[in-house]
Amino acid sequence: MQITSLDYNDYVGRIGIGRVFRGTLKKNDPLCIIKRDGSIKPVTINQLFIFEGIARTEVDEVDAGDICAIVGVEDIDIGDRISDAENPEPLSIIDIDEPSISMYFAVNTSPFYGKEGKYVTSRHLRDRLYKELEKNVAMRLEETGSPDTYKVSGRGLLHLSILIENMRREGYEFAVGPPKVIYKEIDKKKAEPIEILVVDVPNDLTGKVIELVGQRRGVMTKMEKKGSLTTLEYHIPSRGLMGLRNRILTVTACEGIMH
Repeated sequence: MQITSLDYNDYVGRIGIGRVFRGTLKKNDPLCIIKRDGSIKPVTINQLFIFEGIARTEVDEVDAGDICAIVGVEDIDIGDRISDAENPEPLSIIDIDEPSISMYFAVNTSPFYGKEGKYVTSRHLRDRLYKELEKNVAMRLEETGSPDTYKVSGRGLLHLSILIENMRREGYEFAVGPPKVIYKEIDKKKAEPIEILVVDVPNDLTGKVIELVGQRRGVMTKMEKKGSLTTLEYHIPSRGLMGLRNRILTVTACEGIMH
């Protein structure tokens, strides 16, 4: 079995989710976990769940081909492999995309402090962000020189937007800074993240989108007509995506779809 997703529960800790590729997975059997660095250590599964719709049902064993969730393995992570203790067989390692955008999360210090949420202190903010790390493997968290500010990095604006919206709905009140692109040095050259952008737009509005994305340094790789719509595919820098969605909605009268 290979872990492809994570969940978290306050009572049992991390929950590993994945598919059984071969054999039968049983509770309390002698098993081992093969980590990303190749190290192997013995583990025992305390609880085993299968999925029925959106609900989980506890079972004693899972056959090959089924997707299941396991409880009881400490520090389980994406890409870890669960195998037989006597004959451990590693599977191919899953690559995790590195963060491309960072934002600063800080305590709200505006005159409207405390009017929109019930969790407003730096302790609340810190605990919630560290809890998110338990299941959000593409997110990175760094503490800054200020105890009230944290640097959060993620896989694009949508990734961080979902985190912000979830926290807001849970009652957390905080301030965020503008998004910034994360640059890297590759072969002694400064490099920036490049995304694949796909836009579905009505045929008569294609020219406006091509001009708009071209101004953001997008390079077209594919153009294909599908009925009344044209699909445009680009390679575009992550910084070019900031604010692009609203511009595309404006020039296409809300008929353009980008992802």
